[in-house]
Amino acid sequence: MSLVPRSLLTIGALLLIHACYSAHEHASLSTSFSTASSHLPASIMPSSQPISSSLPLDISLETLASVLLICVGLVLGAEELRPISWRVWAGRVQRGEGQPGEGFQWLEDGKRKGFLDIRAQREEFANWVRGKDDS
Repeated sequence: MSLVPRSLLTIGALLLIHACYSAHEHASLSTSFSTASSHLPASIMPSSQPISSSLPLDISLETLASVLLICVGLVLGAEELRPISWRVWAGRVQRGEGQPGEGFQWLEDGKRKGFLDIRAQREEFANWVRGKDDS
């Protein structure tokens, strides 16, 4: 990853941390203000100004800007995507740009990692039931 995507990710992460901290502080201050003002007499506390609990616009904009910077940094820092169509892959192999089994060999060798071979398991169980266990 080069310098530009790393710096965008760092700046975006710092802005996101700051926005989260600001939102937390805003929530705790508005809560403490509402509990402190509830003990005041009605003649001191004006009823025409309700206590606002919505997040200020600057914190919302900072959050959106930080998420945008993080997304741009991730996109710029990502490696080149591999082709997903066989036609493109075969064209690269014919031009000599890729290896014949590169990335797709595990599909062709018959032993897929992470998959259970149900047919082999059934055959093994059937042999065991018949008493012809080879192992």
